Amino acid sequence: YYFPCQRWLAVEEDDGQIARELVPVDEAFVKKDSENDGQSPATLGLEQKAKSTTYTVKVKTGDKKNAGTDANVFIILYGSKDDTGIVSLKASKINKNKFERGKVDEFTVESVDIGDLKKIKIGHDNKGNSTGWFLEWVEIDAPSLGQCLKFPCGRWLDKSEDDGAVERIIFPAELQTIEYIPFVPYEITVYTSDIFGAGTDADVFIVLYGSDGNCTQQKSLCLNKREQRMYFERNSVNQFIVELEDVGDIIEKIRIGHKGGGLNSGWHLDRVTIRRLLPNGK
Repeated sequence: YYFPCQRWLAVEEDDGQIARELVPVDEAFVKKDSENDGQSPATLGLEQKAKSTTYTVKVKTGDKKNAGTDANVFIILYGSKDDTGIVSLKASKINKNKFERGKVDEFTVESVDIGDLKKIKIGHDNKGNSTGWFLEWVEIDAPSLGQCLKFPCGRWLDKSEDDGAVERIIFPAELQTIEYIPFVPYEITVYTSDIFGAGTDADVFIVLYGSDGNCTQQKSLCLNKREQRMYFERNSVNQFIVELEDVGDIIEKIRIGHKGGGLNSGWHLDRVTIRRLLPNGK
């Protein structure tokens, strides 16, 4: 069995996860890799990512006295097929100091397909100075499922409050579920030109346009400033798996650019290739 990863397990890198689920790749990919015919380990890591589902998890801490926590918070997502296992919520995309009173924190959780989301378990390890936590709600957006679900809580996770529990199983509020057209993964390969000063450290974004006026949201290709510094160097090829709205079988045009700013924002783009990844990984 061959389990490529080629991704960070670090709070400050990538999506902030320090544990990942890996699935074995097809034997053909391993053979390609050993024959050096263009299938790099990094591409194998992207194949893994294409098979996984990305969830955006928002967590609201209540606006009560001592509602915030310094403990380590975890979540488990339970689906109709499987569950994610314990996922540590380490790196909030919004707040450096997470789970503070009245604040919303946002996390990225990646998992292999667990099916329709049925319930979650969320809790903490009760370690640190102020561990008690008042959890208002959890919202989980699953673009590949076309669903955004709200999990109301409104209770303490505190040994000395409420029923003393520090973890809870929560079910979604059906009336608050938002349905939309599921996203699909696109493999986007960006080629930066081989001329002096071609590279950029700016925030590069893309929009895809299909027929009948369908288009995706504007999506940044890099997750953080460190990735912006790493990618889009002169004469480089960078590949991304991005979940976006499905614009159909035909992509009529794309809009690609950057947001300027910084010392080296100017960019000479050679070309872009895009592959729409179907459910069977083709």
